[in-house]
Amino acid sequence: MKIEVLHVAECPGHPVALRLVRDALAAAGITAEIHEILVTDERAARELQFRGSPTIRIDGRDVAEDMQQPDTPFGLSCRWYFGSNESGLPPAEIIQRSIAKARQGEES
Repeated sequence: MKIEVLHVAECPGHPVALRLVRDALAAAGITAEIHEILVTDERAARELQFRGSPTIRIDGRDVAEDMQQPDTPFGLSCRWYFGSNESGLPPAEIIQRSIAKARQGEES
């Protein structure tokens, strides 16, 4: 399972996003490396299809892909997660669901 947390420098949500991912992995009994990717400029943001900081991807799929507006631009910014109680962070349940889907794909 490939896990990525993309972020901009000094993003206040980055450490919390890492904790949410680690907690979800632990709850699922999964040991996996988390790749932290620092996005430093607009060009990299476009190339990485970075919709804001922090962005969490599991096996290349954005955990909030189903909640994302299709016209959300790529760029260096904070991220807004619709339906989240915590500003700039996806709900923990979305991360857990994404991990479960990825796990099912590995077992197929």
